[in-house]
Amino acid sequence: MERKIDLPIDEAGVRELRMGDILYLTGSIFTARDEAHLLMLEAHDSGQALPFDPSRMALFHCGPVIAGSDPDWRVIAAGPTTSIRMELFEDRFLEAFRPRIVIGKGGMAEKTQAALERVGAVYAHYTGGAGALAAGRISRVEGVHWLDRLGMPEAVWIFSVKEFGPLLVTMDSVGGNLYGELDKEISENLKGVLERIEGSD
Repeated sequence: MERKIDLPIDEAGVRELRMGDILYLTGSIFTARDEAHLLMLEAHDSGQALPFDPSRMALFHCGPVIAGSDPDWRVIAAGPTTSIRMELFEDRFLEAFRPRIVIGKGGMAEKTQAALERVGAVYAHYTGGAGALAAGRISRVEGVHWLDRLGMPEAVWIFSVKEFGPLLVTMDSVGGNLYGELDKEISENLKGVLERIEGSD
């Protein structure tokens, strides 16, 4: 099902989303890769307040290319980062900050799947290599945090987006997991091929 979503979305709304849904998001999203995840978790663990509210935005695994300077930032490219890099701490991040939609590429693993179900969130795949297309859906840069400390690709950028997508929900809050289904299908196909090879001996 195709869904146009105005952010923020609450837990009840996101629990209606299902694997296979195609999303277009309007509102605010923030970028965070490895270093930003760790920095934000350190702040949370020490009781420091963040300068923005992640629960009202979608999380985008992205290291954007930005030109210009504040306040005239221009997003040149904003392609997704391979999400499995964040698997070590994504479950804690979801528990701490409650972003309801995680955007990336390549999918994530069991710890994140369990956290999506506990928290009420989904993982949505964005096509790799489409950084310029993504940039075209970004209306403006709302802000940037920790740029001096982390550098451009690792800093947390907050973007205002309009109909950002298409995003394919591949992991949902009720256990739907496209990657798991594909793994099962591949394993069954491989088993069939091996049986045919052995039968021809």
